[in-house]
Amino acid sequence: MPQSVKEVLLGIGICELFPPQEDCIRAGVLDGCNIVLASPTASGKTLIAELCAMKHVLENGGKVIYLSPLRALASEKFEEFQKYTSITKPDGGKVAVGISTGDFDTADNWLQRYDIIVTTNEKADSLLRHRAKWMDSISAVIADEVHLLNDAGRGPTLEIVLARLMQCNPHIQILALSATINNVDEIAGWLNAKHIVTTWRPINLKEGVILQEEIQYRDGESRKIEQETRLTVVNMVLNTLRNGGQALIFASTRKNAVSAAKTVASHMDKVLVPKSGSKLVKKSLEQQTKGALEKEAKKILDSGEHTQMSDELADLVRCAVAYHHAGLSGAHRKIIEDAFKERKIKVLTATPTLAWGVNLPARTVIIQDYRRFEAGLGNYPISVLDYKQMAGRAGRPKYDKFGESVLIAKTSDEADYLMESYVLAKPERIWSRLAVEKIIRTHVLSTIASDYAHTEQGIYNFFGKTFYAYQYDVKAIQSVINKILRFLHDEKMIYVVGSDDIRATSFGKRISELYIDPLSGVIIRDALQTKPPILTEFSLLQLIAHTPDMGPIMRPYQREMDKLAVVTEDHKQELFVEIPDQWGDHIGYADFLGEVKTAMVMNNWIEELPEEKILERFNVQPGDLYRTIENAKWLLHATEELSPVVAKNKEVTALANELVERVSKGIKRELMPIVALEGVGRVRGRIIFNSGFQTVDDLKHASIEELTALPSVGPRLAKKIKEQVGGYIKKDEWESLSKASKAPEEAQQKGLFDF
Repeated sequence: MPQSVKEVLLGIGICELFPPQEDCIRAGVLDGCNIVLASPTASGKTLIAELCAMKHVLENGGKVIYLSPLRALASEKFEEFQKYTSITKPDGGKVAVGISTGDFDTADNWLQRYDIIVTTNEKADSLLRHRAKWMDSISAVIADEVHLLNDAGRGPTLEIVLARLMQCNPHIQILALSATINNVDEIAGWLNAKHIVTTWRPINLKEGVILQEEIQYRDGESRKIEQETRLTVVNMVLNTLRNGGQALIFASTRKNAVSAAKTVASHMDKVLVPKSGSKLVKKSLEQQTKGALEKEAKKILDSGEHTQMSDELADLVRCAVAYHHAGLSGAHRKIIEDAFKERKIKVLTATPTLAWGVNLPARTVIIQDYRRFEAGLGNYPISVLDYKQMAGRAGRPKYDKFGESVLIAKTSDEADYLMESYVLAKPERIWSRLAVEKIIRTHVLSTIASDYAHTEQGIYNFFGKTFYAYQYDVKAIQSVINKILRFLHDEKMIYVVGSDDIRATSFGKRISELYIDPLSGVIIRDALQTKPPILTEFSLLQLIAHTPDMGPIMRPYQREMDKLAVVTEDHKQELFVEIPDQWGDHIGYADFLGEVKTAMVMNNWIEELPEEKILERFNVQPGDLYRTIENAKWLLHATEELSPVVAKNKEVTALANELVERVSKGIKRELMPIVALEGVGRVRGRIIFNSGFQTVDDLKHASIEELTALPSVGPRLAKKIKEQVGGYIKKDEWESLSKASKAPEEAQQKGLFDF
């Protein structure tokens, strides 16, 4: 490695390699060999990725793409690569690291300036569909969490991206990073790679099962913990905290995670203050801890609109406890993650998705439930791979000499089952999840639309490079591909020239570029070619909720069904979509009411109903609201883009364009010009509008004193607004205001959609 890289590593205290890292070097990872590294959490996989990337950039003049399954993980890796940006390349420029995880309707040509590009799997797939020219110069791909090939939701996209990159550049180097899995040799065989499997960890992991007060470990050892309460999970937490550790509790559902956090918080007063001599020192320590936690609680209350959930979370944080699940807002998740990493929060309860997400290790991992609800199966035991991912979070590098993971058993029979089925068991084999029609149809279309193949045989040849074809046989997938080709042809997304030259229509090409399911495209197209008697915002909101790309719709509770049926009847004249028969298609009708509920949530959002009221009225959580908003923005953009292609419906195009902005900010039409200004969101925008400044021209002619006098608008924001609207600011006026405002503006709205 170049000396400059070694100096960066020495600067952060890395003086020697871990055994798995040594194994990778000896296997030729720095000589361009393809490697699959399967090793536990915290065993040093990221450093190997960094060394491999820097070798390509500094010695081979190459470009590296780093694939991550989640946006949060991508951001984490982007930050980790920043330490190399001080290094000068042979051409005199500095090492540049870029990240792109959003907007799927662009080739992001600006990324060609970067040497290392961190993306999500979906974003990389989108870039390949847009034939981004800079991707031709990629010399290495690093695939993080490659065992997620087994995940039905995220695995197929990763599989397609790797197959596509191998198709475009047969000489590309692949470094695949994974948890320990059963059939790593198969994944390595598919990628033409050497495989390295290790169970080595820098911190020893003690896996066990706890029954009442006794923990039985996999190595035959056992220990007892004090039974201070009737709840095993609380006793385990208290034992961990008294020994200076942090605890991470995995629960099967969001509701259970919240419940566990509240239960633990109610017992946190039992934790003794560390012994430090005098009572005064103890009191001082207690005050310091309370002060730090109060600051974190205030951050939660100040971040976004005030809601019942933020109050609940702040109260828990004051007890050094928090919960973490997909229903939280991004801002709250970040505060909690940082506070846990800084060891301010001592106990974190979470759903299993955290095990696949950001790096939040704890001294003790407690797995409260080993069953998880699976649609159609009920409460079903989790996989060994999921268990190993959760257990792998135990042990904090730099803080702990060992990590401890325990499953909670209620009976001796269950304890034996958990020991045999999880603690002593090997993870399951990884299987490709590609050969499902609704998963593969978007990839068949993109193969044609992006000019990767133009014959039926060419399509089969590409899919012959997938992990599915390696595990089974491409013939096993041909019938599914054939059915999809018929569907795409019938729906006018592809056409045949001559005997076998398959091409994408302009409609098919746009569907592929927009990164939506072809079925969503068909639903939108068919709707746009008709028109409801009355076209309203609700018309389009319900239409996009009807597409498979909206993701999980907001399911109606039984108590909501009658009300939603009335709303449906009231909006009957506005709907693009036919209402299913309530009695003949009960499931379809219930799903339809879920779509109506989702549309109602979005409608209330753009009518500026406060976030707290929306969450309360519809019984949804912030994270779900934000995800629905993001999906709605994308599908409205797709509707706007498809409208001139399939129907030339100017009225729909204009309405969709307007709704993209309104859904993005959560505002009525009248606020659009004001909220377009940087620093003004839905709350500040409404304050400004209601104060009489209803147009950009009003703001241009307003004095800076008038704007500064408004609630939530201080001197700096007032100056920023005036600069954006082209207003004149007198120098003496600004100086006197600046002096008058000695403290920075406080009490400013900090909602996610306020900027």
